Amino acid sequence: QVQLVESGGGLVQPGGTLRLSCTASGFTFSMYAMRWYRQAPGKERELVASISGASRRTTYADSVKGRFTISRDNVKNTVYLQMNSLKPEDTAVYYCMNDSLWGQGTQVTVSS
Repeated sequence: QVQLVESGGGLVQPGGTLRLSCTASGFTFSMYAMRWYRQAPGKERELVASISGASRRTTYADSVKGRFTISRDNVKNTVYLQMNSLKPEDTAVYYCMNDSLWGQGTQVTVSS
């Protein structure tokens, strides 16, 4: 079955950390760039970070540079998003995707 399954979301206080995981199945994971998006209530979905397949070249939205790190394990077919120094404005549903396939999303809430 071709799918992406995210996990690792939750409630965290400002300044806290979370690590999101997205495990892929049903396709050759290492051949695809992977991306993390997020969507906050009432806002459009935005690209947070991306990582290429082989070279692991990464890009980040300006709003998360220096705080978030995207990485991947092509043996475990998993892409990660390490989120540090979280802010209330990071609250959103986070989705991973390859070129055309989306996961179901995982909720991240940053609140005291």
